[in-house]
Amino acid sequence: MLTSTVLATQPDFSITAVSCRDDHTRWSQAEVREDYRVVLVRRGRFRRRAAGAPAEVDPTVAYLGVPGEEERFAHPVSGGDVCTSISLTPALWRVVAGEDARPARHSVYVDARLDLAHRRVLASARTGDVDHAVTEEFLGLLSATVGQAVDGAIPPGVRPGRDEATLVAAARHAIGEAHPASEGLLPLAELLGVSPYRLSRSFTRELGVSLTRYRNRVRVGRALDRLDAGEDSLANLAAYLHFSDQAHLCRTMRQYLGHTPTALRQLLAPESL
Repeated sequence: MLTSTVLATQPDFSITAVSCRDDHTRWSQAEVREDYRVVLVRRGRFRRRAAGAPAEVDPTVAYLGVPGEEERFAHPVSGGDVCTSISLTPALWRVVAGEDARPARHSVYVDARLDLAHRRVLASARTGDVDHAVTEEFLGLLSATVGQAVDGAIPPGVRPGRDEATLVAAARHAIGEAHPASEGLLPLAELLGVSPYRLSRSFTRELGVSLTRYRNRVRVGRALDRLDAGEDSLANLAAYLHFSDQAHLCRTMRQYLGHTPTALRQLLAPESL
């Protein structure tokens, strides 16, 4: 079952919260849309196939849809998923991306700063100030996402093969599910049945970041979830995320986002916008 709630709308764009409760491993019927879309996941994961290439989509990987392309979806994991779908007109696309710009890739790595920008857009929508607060936050998110997709193509000589993409998808799933083996490179490689060297190399080639940095990005995302939900004990938060102590948590959050957990809690409050 698919449900959607419009969070903000203007003539050139709309922002919609989409919740999908479907659990099906097979690909859906083909869908063709006529708008540009940036879709970011808040919770869960699913698969998308466009231009003949499948991609795993979760809170760390968004996708960019373009007019006229055929796309199919599969939801192999129970529990469903929650996404933010941003639709924009071709005119606004040209303003942000440039005339005649086409995405070089349709999957976009969502680093910690882009994750925070996504949350700021959702927080701004709760203010009701679509003309100013929402539009300002939305344009910042859109610029970062589209800029990565249009200018961040992987050079032909280093594009990962299908086996590498499958391996990295399995590693991302283990990390996302907090599997005990994901606490270290060696046990994770053993779980996946590959050498640590191959896993490390494949991760960098596929996403452009190291496995270690990816795992930290996932932990930072979980920290943001807890802060957004009202967590007020940094010691408890550090223990929950397996940081060595509260200071380690604070250093990592500042490194990835440029803010302390206390400052981030204030940034995620609608009244700060």
